[in-house]
Amino acid sequence: MCGNNMSAPLPAIVPAARKATAAVIFLHGLGDTGHGWSEALAGIKSPHVKYICPHAPVMPVSLNMNMAMPSWFDIIGLSPDSQEDEAGIKQAAENVKALIDQEVKNGIPSNRIILGGFSQGGALSLYTALTTHQKLAGVVALSCWLPLRASFPQGPISGVNKEIAVLQCHGDCDPLVPLMFGSLTVEKLKSMINPANVTFRTYSGMMHSSCIEEMMDVKQFIDKQLPPVD
Repeated sequence: MCGNNMSAPLPAIVPAARKATAAVIFLHGLGDTGHGWSEALAGIKSPHVKYICPHAPVMPVSLNMNMAMPSWFDIIGLSPDSQEDEAGIKQAAENVKALIDQEVKNGIPSNRIILGGFSQGGALSLYTALTTHQKLAGVVALSCWLPLRASFPQGPISGVNKEIAVLQCHGDCDPLVPLMFGSLTVEKLKSMINPANVTFRTYSGMMHSSCIEEMMDVKQFIDKQLPPVD
């Protein structure tokens, strides 16, 4: 599933309680796995939605002295002008698009799929949604940034997701991905897609993590974008 790492374990899945007519694909952060987020999503699940939390392949990460850990792509630094792993980000986005295609084959149309993620996973979900030809239902971008932002044209994108709904969330005490990154990202997003469809929520005192209030906002967004069809 992920590049040359064929041994990447199968995603953690929270199955729909009845026939799945929609899906959420959620990408974890650096050094994590899909299990924690599958548990968090199980706490806010809707009966017709399937939740898929893939695990990133294990690779050396420059930021962490080349120690190998689960990572969607290499991270070289955390400042806005740090060099980025362009090839790795693009390859990771292709892997996510393949996951979306798999769900379409399973009978869930892409416009009934929300892509989401936390930190590095949120960054990848934003990049994928803005570059894919698959029309998506929405993006949930938690505590993250837009990778390769200079590669996007100035002004609105022309792709199928130019009207996509985005819920972006950030803690105002995040020491790893500062709130400023979130604010700059939301401004960039509003220049690329319909600004009326971009929601930015911040949480007082929250660090590089999640909270109950944020998960309730995520649930509300998912329920709005993926209503039951039957």
